[in-house]
Amino acid sequence: MTETLFKNFALLDVHAGALRAGLEVLVRGREIAAVEEGAIAAPEAEVVDLGGRTLMPGLIDCHVHAIAPVIGAGKSGYPTKLPSLVHAGAGDVLRRTLMRGFTTVRDCAGADLGHKQAVEHGLFTGPRMFVSGKALSQTGGHGDFRNRADLSEPCAFAHLGIRSSRIADGVEEVQKAVRDEIRLGADQIKIMAGGGVVSDADPIDHVQYGSDEIAAIVDEARRSHTYVSAHAYTSECVGRAVELGVRTIEHGNMIDEATAKLMARAGAYLVPTLVVYQAMKRHAQEMGRSPGFMAKLDDVMTYGTRMLEIARAAGVKMAYGTDLADMELVDYQAEEFLIRAEVLGAAEVIQSATLVGAEVVRMEGRLGVVAAGALADFLVVDGDPLQDLTLLQNNGEHLAAIMKDGRFFKNRIAPTNVDAPSPKSLEPVA
Repeated sequence: MTETLFKNFALLDVHAGALRAGLEVLVRGREIAAVEEGAIAAPEAEVVDLGGRTLMPGLIDCHVHAIAPVIGAGKSGYPTKLPSLVHAGAGDVLRRTLMRGFTTVRDCAGADLGHKQAVEHGLFTGPRMFVSGKALSQTGGHGDFRNRADLSEPCAFAHLGIRSSRIADGVEEVQKAVRDEIRLGADQIKIMAGGGVVSDADPIDHVQYGSDEIAAIVDEARRSHTYVSAHAYTSECVGRAVELGVRTIEHGNMIDEATAKLMARAGAYLVPTLVVYQAMKRHAQEMGRSPGFMAKLDDVMTYGTRMLEIARAAGVKMAYGTDLADMELVDYQAEEFLIRAEVLGAAEVIQSATLVGAEVVRMEGRLGVVAAGALADFLVVDGDPLQDLTLLQNNGEHLAAIMKDGRFFKNRIAPTNVDAPSPKSLEPVA
């Protein structure tokens, strides 16, 4: 088993929110074997001198979409591209994501087990994936992209492989849908619990799915040893979802103090996605967005970083998320750091993309840290991100090396040591 010994760096200790000097890190295979002060005895290891740069854990984005940027989020209720093109485009989205330093992502609707396995087998170069399959939406909900003049039945397109959502109404239908998504390999279940910006027929404050339906979804997920995430903006939508057992709330822009305290008591996670609204605003004209879309966008942007202040004061754990579901927007992924840092500071935002993200994907201690026993996911940064978050911007420009699972996917310290995998056997990964 190959060994790599890293020397001459400052370690970004995400727990302490500070840099530590005088350490060495030994990687054996795909895991970190040791993190020790002073010299590590490893005579057979390849030695990599990092030249005083910062070594930090790989980043975790807990709300991405791999196929939606290729389709064009909310632009049509019907397929406009062949599945072959969509999935090839998803591969490019995933590659670019990894090259920005995101070594793990949670796909919150659209990507499935096939995309995850394509990365695992080396057919796609990309981050480790935790996939939701298709999100569940009620008729007329945030996952129903028919416009108001469309009189077709949702079954005409709801189960096509290149859609990000499926329509399910009533307890029996949602139970069947959850069971089917889990059968197809979903790591977690995503539901639409309230109105959204890109869907035409539902206002932001629309409360979606009945309590009996959400309770049934949560029960099905728990019995399969997984959990439910919910798209929701308002306190009413968020509060009822959390009371019914939903574990993570996506967006949550309009939560109030009481709802935030409810989330903290329940141990629910919040995944804000503030960058997507700013990015959509910048590109709205070229993307041909409607006046109705712009009105919704202005509504959710009004709350901005106030939501971060409310959640932080209540003790809600916040993971890093971006939700950039259009190809025009995906390169803004790391800008979420800058937006949140206005309220939270650099160390706390980095913790959201490491420690808290690892908790959300249920890989605490294995991801988001540089520690013995963790997976060897590293970034080598040309400077100190705690002092300058722009070092994480510009699509990885300031990342001297990116390692995932003990393999270099970028390495300008030792350019011959880039080890992006060749395609492997297509047998399922254990």
